[in-house]
Amino acid sequence: MNTSLVSRRRFIGQSGCAALSGVSMMNTLLNLKLAGNAAAQDAPTDYRTLVCIFLHGGNDSYNWLVPRDSGRHAIYSTTRGNLALGVNDLRALNQDGGDGQLYGIHPSCSGLQELFNGLGGDGALRRAAFISNVGTLIQPVTKAEYLAETVPLPRALYSHSDQIDQWQTSVPQGMTQLSGWAGRAADVLHGVANANSISMNISLAGNNLWQVGNSTTQFVVTDRGALTFTGSDISEAQHPMRLKNAAHRSIIEQSYANLIQQSFAQLTKESIELQEFFLQQFNDYDDSSIRGFFPAGNWVGQQFLAAAKMIALRQALGLKRQTLFLSFGGWDHHGELLETQAEMLVLLDGALAGFQRALDHLALQDSVITYSASDFGRTLRSNGRGTDHAWGANALVMGGPVQGGRIYGTFPDLTLESSDDTGYGGRTIPTTSVDSLFAEMLRWFGVPASDMAQVLPNIGNFYNVQSSSLPIGFLRAGSWI
Repeated sequence: MNTSLVSRRRFIGQSGCAALSGVSMMNTLLNLKLAGNAAAQDAPTDYRTLVCIFLHGGNDSYNWLVPRDSGRHAIYSTTRGNLALGVNDLRALNQDGGDGQLYGIHPSCSGLQELFNGLGGDGALRRAAFISNVGTLIQPVTKAEYLAETVPLPRALYSHSDQIDQWQTSVPQGMTQLSGWAGRAADVLHGVANANSISMNISLAGNNLWQVGNSTTQFVVTDRGALTFTGSDISEAQHPMRLKNAAHRSIIEQSYANLIQQSFAQLTKESIELQEFFLQQFNDYDDSSIRGFFPAGNWVGQQFLAAAKMIALRQALGLKRQTLFLSFGGWDHHGELLETQAEMLVLLDGALAGFQRALDHLALQDSVITYSASDFGRTLRSNGRGTDHAWGANALVMGGPVQGGRIYGTFPDLTLESSDDTGYGGRTIPTTSVDSLFAEMLRWFGVPASDMAQVLPNIGNFYNVQSSSLPIGFLRAGSWI
């Protein structure tokens, strides 16, 4: 594997969001404190965590999930040209229901193949499924409507920054005040469900829009725990972080005549203490029983190992509802698609499979759903060496509550110029809205029907939130609230 190339792509994809300055650390500290509300008496009794892995750059998901029957694979091969994967190279996915068609997964994904087909060969332990041709929509759109522009379309389609925002806000028409749908869910749930001042929205990948609410926001950590001024994981007594901590403590522990200064100092002191509490819990947790599920040297796996620890610590942290944000950058494969995607999928596959196996080992599998998100899909037609920005894509959903081993949604016709193609190199028009995907997970998460439109403003265009059925149907019977 070209590790230097993967590392460079990782840096390019994440450096803008993951590096925190002193100012953003202070912002995180204050938000950590401000996010807390007293828990209501009708708080849920169970624990649930929603995990997002964001694949920055736009993953080519039509080489991740591929038709395997002879007729559809022939169409796929003709359309994809030099980027097509051979049918014998695919790892077979054995559906248990779903759309009844034959599919294969990319050859780099042995772990996801097992999660789809059943852990240890046990079909009852199917933990993974795919949602096909999902994307940002304001309302359902046909090809004729797209070409005639007779219905509203997402703003700046095919733009990285805009589509990242839209996957994370679920408001493709744009917003005057940006907030993410996980953040708005926290606005609804945090004060009811959680008993601590630690934010329910925890990011392992820097600041993100998905977890920003109107009254709540994210708590940014690293795979080594909380970001603190104390340097409590640094053993050297004269380490600069420890020396700086003494100065910070001296400032915030002073008494101030000015009430604003005094309040700010007290708030900062309490916030730092909460981060130190988090870090102490994180460091004290013995992860030796699950560490072996994650491949050595897999930095994505280290994010997921930390996520597993944070899920195991939910009770100690007072978080009955929790979201976790992770990211993996570098998927903008205009060139070098076949080689580079194969290398990156090895890392992603090992991390996801290790995470799910760790949750099963800890008996936490039924209280966690993990899903993948990305900027957009890629063009079906090759540009010669890779693919370009497109629209609809395939997304992964994973966990004990998921009725795994199935392909949900409507897999598109991969013929160029088909009714599923906008007509520009194989940009599939989504047949499943991100709202439907998010609404189903939010029903499981516990967002009441009366609050669903606050979290997903466009959901009424795709789903009746008062319905007893689900918008897509990938949850196991009885798993949602």
